[in-house]
This record gives sequence, C-alpha cells and structure tokens, in this order.
Amino acid sequence: MSTTERPRILVVGGGYVGLYAARRILKKMRYGEATVTVVDPRSYMTYQPFLPEAAAGSISPRHVVVPLRRVVRGAEVLTGRVTTIDQDRKVATIAPLVGEAYELPFDYLVIAMGAVSRTFPIPGLAEQGIGMKGIEEAIGLRNHVLEQLDKADSTTDEEVRRKALTFVFVGGGFAGAETIGEVEDMARDAAKYYQNVSREDMRFILVDAADKILPEVGPKLGQYGKEHLESRGIEIYLSTSMDSCVDGHVVLKNGLEVDSNTIVWTAGVKPNPALARFGLPLGPRGHVDTSEKLQVQGTDYIWAAGDNAQVPDVAARKAGNENAWCPPNAQHALRQAKVLGDNVVAGMRGFPQKTYEHSNKGAVAGLGLHKGVAMIVMGKMKIKLKGRLAWYMHRGYHGLAMPTWNRKIRVFADWTLAMFLKREVVSLGAIESPREEFYEAAKPAPAPAKPAPEKAKAS
Repeated sequence: MSTTERPRILVVGGGYVGLYAARRILKKMRYGEATVTVVDPRSYMTYQPFLPEAAAGSISPRHVVVPLRRVVRGAEVLTGRVTTIDQDRKVATIAPLVGEAYELPFDYLVIAMGAVSRTFPIPGLAEQGIGMKGIEEAIGLRNHVLEQLDKADSTTDEEVRRKALTFVFVGGGFAGAETIGEVEDMARDAAKYYQNVSREDMRFILVDAADKILPEVGPKLGQYGKEHLESRGIEIYLSTSMDSCVDGHVVLKNGLEVDSNTIVWTAGVKPNPALARFGLPLGPRGHVDTSEKLQVQGTDYIWAAGDNAQVPDVAARKAGNENAWCPPNAQHALRQAKVLGDNVVAGMRGFPQKTYEHSNKGAVAGLGLHKGVAMIVMGKMKIKLKGRLAWYMHRGYHGLAMPTWNRKIRVFADWTLAMFLKREVVSLGAIESPREEFYEAAKPAPAPAKPAPEKAKAS
C-alpha cells in the first residue's frame, strides 16, 4: 500500500463502474495529485453480458475477465473486502484474503460494489441452485451440463437419466433467456457425439414469475423470443414460480413437479447487502441514493454509480416520467463511470460537476448461435430486429463494449475461429477439485489387517 501523504480516492469495487471510474480518474488527474486505491474480492473485472456465451463455450472464459492490475496501472489494487466505513473519521476497514483486517484512511470515496443475485427462501435453492453472476459459475455450469450428458450416456437407470437430462432455469430476463438459449444450443451440438443421448431425451424448462420474458426489448420482441425458444423444444412457464427444489425435486407453483440435477437461478439482482453497513442513505430497495451528479445525497466526498446506486434518469424525467431511475445495465454503467470519474476529479479540485444524462439506446440479446433479438432507439424511432441480424448486433455491440483492446481482439478471435472449428464439448468437472486424484495417490496406504489368531487345538 501507498504510504504517501497524497489524498486517497478509495474505489470500493472493481466491476464495470469501479474499473472505468478508476481509469478515468487516473487519466484526468495530474501526476502525484492523489492516490487511487481499488478494493475488490477478485483481482479481475467480469464482463457479465458474455457469461452465457462463456457457459456455452463460444468464448474462452479467460477472455471474459479483465485483470485489474494490468488495466488500472498507477493505482493500488487490494484484493479483499471493505467491511465497514467510518464516515466521521474517513476510514475504511479492509479484510484481505489472508491476515488480519486493517484500517485504510481515505479522502474521497467511490461506491461501486455492484449487485448480487436476488434470491428467496426457497427450500433446497441454496444447496441445488447455480447462479450466473461470475465467470466461475459460467465455467461450472458448462462443465456440469456436459457431465450430466456423460452420466446419462453411461447408465441404464431411466430415473437417473431423466434427472440428469432435465434442466430448469428460473428467470426470464436477459440472463435467463440468453443462458438457456446458449446452453440448449451447446447441449444440442454435444448430443451428436453421444451414442445413447439425443436432444429429444433432454428437457429444458424456463420459469418466470412475470407474464413475459425479455421485457427489456419490448412486448413484441419478447413474444418472438418466447416463440423461438419454444420452437426449439424449450418449455416456458410464465406467471409462476418455484416453491421448492429439495434434493433436485422441483415443485412449481402451477403444480408441475420434475426431478433435475441442474437448477439455474437468474431471477434478478439486488444491491450488495454490504451497503447497509456503510451508513449511507439508501433507497427503498437498498440502493445508494445519489443526485443526478452521482454524488451520494448529503455528502460532498462520496460518489456512487452502477447496479448499487439509485441514479435519477434525467432524460426520462424530462420526457415526463418524474420518478424514473436509471436501469441497472452495462449501457448506463459505462457512461456513469466516466461521468463519475470526471466529477471526482472536479470535486477534489473544487470545480462544478457534470449532470449524468443518457437516453436509452435500446437493447440486444443473443439466444444461441445465429439467433437473437434487438431493439435500437434512434431519436423517436425504434428499430426492431430478430434472427441472425439481431444476433450480429448483439455480438457487435458487446464486442466493442468489452473493456480493453486486448480483450476485444481475443473475443473476436474466438468468434472467428468458431466459424471454422467445431465447438468443444469436453467436460472438465475435475477442475473443481484438482487435487483429489493426487490425494488418492499420495495418501498413506492403510495398514494391512492382522491375521486372526488360530483357535487352540482341542486336546
């Protein structure tokens, strides 16, 4: 850590907002003007819109993450968690990966902790569910699905086969619809290499409590997305929810019951619960309450943006929606991070700060290889696309939005190679416990059993 006397700008979180805000601050600052410190439990940022493609093997998992130390050169990067913030003393408590917690003083604070999966107290969910918020979960889901095909191909027990080949996805937003579309595509391709497994043997189920899927792209494209997924044999149950999934026995509120080894939870997100310990003003749903300048209400040295912030949507309010807030998506996060970085430097220097204002440019979603939906907003006109062209828009937008040219090039290289090479269908489930085989080989052999004493011969 730095021991200089320069003011410290503490960035809590190394996700999209944290990474881009830190880069912007470093770019705008004069040399030696302040120390920028980024704290995050992971040493990398994950580009979450690419998690479904990583789960399907369309992109290498390493190309979906950006190493913080390489990208925010000139900043301190601490791998750990901020557990408490004392605003009166301007001190944060850091819990590192190893060792004792310690206090870190700061002068300016950026809250960019993002969101976590929104869950409910459903019996069995914690034990059986698989999330889709991190690259580790995407890798785990891919290995898990392919492992289920391996199991089904190798057994004659119909109950085991049925449970292995039933895949339940809860949540019909971007994450849920894109993930089930990509995974179904992968499983369909993989089935070609199995003697005893076909696509007809598999059962894919998508459940959502709302009455439609993909609400972000509008009702017509959402309906098209639903019909497209159903045409691929995916069962979609709307206006219902999951009551329990104990031991993989899934019970839906509409009465459907199935057994499944694969339960993927993508039913929305909520602000990081750690925010409640920081003494910050929070909105009704737990977001940090900010002004249109991204400054936390009632403070002059704290800023927040992204999924953990309640940011007024100035453009929508000008159009007449007085209570509009910016939705939690990458489109806003990128732009908020840049304005936030500028405002931190301006606030540090005592200059006027900018208002964050951005009009929605639309939304894109991929539903598997060569399949997608897109809504592009150009002024008052909305262009709606579906199929292959929408899929190109989805890949083009997110490919260019991927941070750093290093990662952009690697992602586009993955896509280019996929045009000529077949998709990999290898399960690396053992990666989750890589030492198990070595442990079995290296552990001490059990002592040989002592022979039983001979019975005394009868006299």
